[in-house]
Amino acid sequence: MSRKLLSGLRTVPMILIMGAIFILSDQPGGTFYLPPLPGIDKLAHAVVYGMLAVTIISALSTSFKEKKPRVVLVGTTVFCFFYGISDEFHQYFVPGRVSSGFDVLADVFGAVVVCLFWAGLKKYQ
Repeated sequence: MSRKLLSGLRTVPMILIMGAIFILSDQPGGTFYLPPLPGIDKLAHAVVYGMLAVTIISALSTSFKEKKPRVVLVGTTVFCFFYGISDEFHQYFVPGRVSSGFDVLADVFGAVVVCLFWAGLKKYQ
């Protein structure tokens, strides 16, 4: 396989996660069952956007990650932030769903945790 094809294939998981977020956001209110635990919805947001951050970082070339680790960290976090905002905007138009800035904060938190974990791993390689 060519390098270009392989690098393109690395974006597939990211696109799938983004698609899953979009589809989940398009479900009417009351569709999901979450256990009645305080903050479980924010934890779900953090986990899903943490997964998105993992796929974003994985989609980048090794040489780019080695040369520009700060760009990777900031870019991944900013991308998740803006995708989280677009997700909440989308939910605003879905019956029974509510947009929340706290959901965006949870999204960014999940991305930041993954980015810091990745940075910590890089430090010990």
